[in-house]
Amino acid sequence: MANSAQNVPLLDVNRDNLPYRDEFIDALTGVVDSGRFLFGPDVVELENEVAAYSEVDNAIGCASGSDALLLALMALNIGPGDEVIVPSFTFFASVSCITRLGATPVFVDIRPDTFNMDAEKIEAAITSKTKAIIPVYLFGQCAEIDRICQIACSHDVAVVEDAAQAIGAAYHSRPAGSWGAVGCFSFYPTKNLGGMGDGGMLTAQDPATADRLRLFAGHGMRPRYYHKVVGINSRLDTFQAAVLRVKLRHLPEAVESRQTIASRYSRWFTEAGLANDDQMVLPYQDPASFHVWNQYALRIPGGRRDDLRSHLSENNVGSEIYYPIPVHKQECYRDLNFDDSSLVETNRACAEVLNLPIFPGLTESEQRRVVDTVVKFYAAKSRMVA
Repeated sequence: MANSAQNVPLLDVNRDNLPYRDEFIDALTGVVDSGRFLFGPDVVELENEVAAYSEVDNAIGCASGSDALLLALMALNIGPGDEVIVPSFTFFASVSCITRLGATPVFVDIRPDTFNMDAEKIEAAITSKTKAIIPVYLFGQCAEIDRICQIACSHDVAVVEDAAQAIGAAYHSRPAGSWGAVGCFSFYPTKNLGGMGDGGMLTAQDPATADRLRLFAGHGMRPRYYHKVVGINSRLDTFQAAVLRVKLRHLPEAVESRQTIASRYSRWFTEAGLANDDQMVLPYQDPASFHVWNQYALRIPGGRRDDLRSHLSENNVGSEIYYPIPVHKQECYRDLNFDDSSLVETNRACAEVLNLPIFPGLTESEQRRVVDTVVKFYAAKSRMVA
């Protein structure tokens, strides 16, 4: 029987948005009164602000993070016969952008500590057909992007940063989205910078690349009704831009809250004696990385992950598995027939990762309930063994 205590949600978008409600209403009222629902001034201003925040010269709004990835590959002329190196332990969009263009994903394994693409596995995957590498900044932490860019440069291969979960993150103090040819961000409501619907952004240092991204995002049309390339319709609407501009002003404090929550989890689990390789592996932070903690991902070895998740659910504590199935094993990709003998860590992560509640509005008392519930699970297991 479920515990009657109040729920601790995995996330609470309404709670995080509530402090800015009046600011949202003022911003949205301005859009309504202007009548400029597409290509309004808030879109341009948000692009400028994200470009400055990411320390690049150009940012281009689009309809979603998924579209951002697709547009990046379109602008780089990725197509049939080309190969793109990508991890399989990621959200589906990191890979679907490749196959939608008729190109072939080449999966490389992840590091067991950060869950990000293992830079040392990339070189062996590069062939004469390789045209791009998509490192994913999973859970809010950059991959070894300096090393990845070095490898890519030596082979004349483009890097597309999948920073959908990592706006505000940095590596060696250089922001996510400023390293590769293109950076891709998502403004899905649960992201660190989340809108009130779908939205995305592309960043690029090179003005010619930025121009191509903008062209492909607007039907390939320039001037109106004259189409230079076959693009798509992917616009960030002014309502979303207005909301996102409000939230961008408060993003640093939201990131700080996430970092505090992550630090508290790690401290409390360590004090409880659970931070060990047999019971629970805590998230690892690369010393070169500024981690923005979109997720707090535990590794639960020994086949106990699903039991622990059931225990959390029975006690009204939210959790999630990001991700239970690697992309190469998804039903729609069976025809790839990818030999996953090289993806040992990818497959292990899918069997062991469990994500706990982490969002700016999570209270300390709620977090204590999460930790106490996990501690009780392991205490009960110990009594059963004894």
